[in-house]
Formats: sequence, C-alpha cells, structure tokens
Amino acid sequence: MKTVCIFSAVLALGVSANAFAQQAVQCPSLPASSGLHWDQQTQNDFIVCKATTEDGRTVLNMMLSGRDPDLALNRPLRAEKGEFGGEQMYWYKLDMGGRDVPGLESRRISVVKLDKNRYAQIWIDAADTTELGTLQNLTQTLNLNPSALAGSN
Repeated sequence: MKTVCIFSAVLALGVSANAFAQQAVQCPSLPASSGLHWDQQTQNDFIVCKATTEDGRTVLNMMLSGRDPDLALNRPLRAEKGEFGGEQMYWYKLDMGGRDVPGLESRRISVVKLDKNRYAQIWIDAADTTELGTLQNLTQTLNLNPSALAGSN
C-alpha cells in the first residue's frame, strides 16, 4: 500500500511538472537582450502573453487563439508593414473615436491569421516611437510553437 501511495505521488508530481512545462512554452521565446519577460495567462481557447520591462511596464501583448478575434481594423488607420509568424501583416493605429489621447503615436495593433483556426492578436504600448520600432522589429523575430494554442485541436 505504501508503495502504491508513493508511486501515485510521484506520478502526480510528474504530471504536474509536465503540465507546467507545457504551459511554460506557450508564449514565444523572447531574446535575452530584449530585457523583457512574459506573463502568461492560459484559458481553454486562448493564451495571453504580456511582455513586461524590468520596471514593470507592459509593452507588448499577444493573444494566441483558435478563433478569429473578429477585430475591425480600418484601412485608413493602417500604418507600418510587418511580419509575424512567417505571415505578412500591417500594424494599425488605434482608433479612439477621434479623441486625442496622449501616447497614441506609439501604440499599434494587428491581427494575423497564422493558418486554419490559428490567430495572433498583437498590440504594442510603447513609451515612444523609438521603442515602438524596436518592439515591431522584435515581433518579427518571435518563433511560435506550432501547438501554442490552447483548445486548437
């Protein structure tokens, strides 16, 4: 009986460690030189990755989902061209209903269809336009794990 309990405990620890290891690799790896780290939230059908700076600012957000976020991105707000996950895309300025909100010039959003039932919604909240460019370049270098979408089976 004691052996069965110990075996069950070891098995449970192995499963927990395996589940944690699978969860830990969901967000794409960030280069060590970026000074950023991911905070990850996993739900049944999406994963949210929030890249924060050493001082705690969230500057890059990504939602990986098996469902189309159906976000209306208007062509007049189209800004820079880019690439993510091997797909060509455009960055869009945020539409705040005509209001002049401080910092809008350094914020962008985009949705990328990676393949059937795989989408990435990415938004950047940079401190300035220089950091915006750096973060846009960073997103082009991120490698996605093919199974990085919860509930996309």
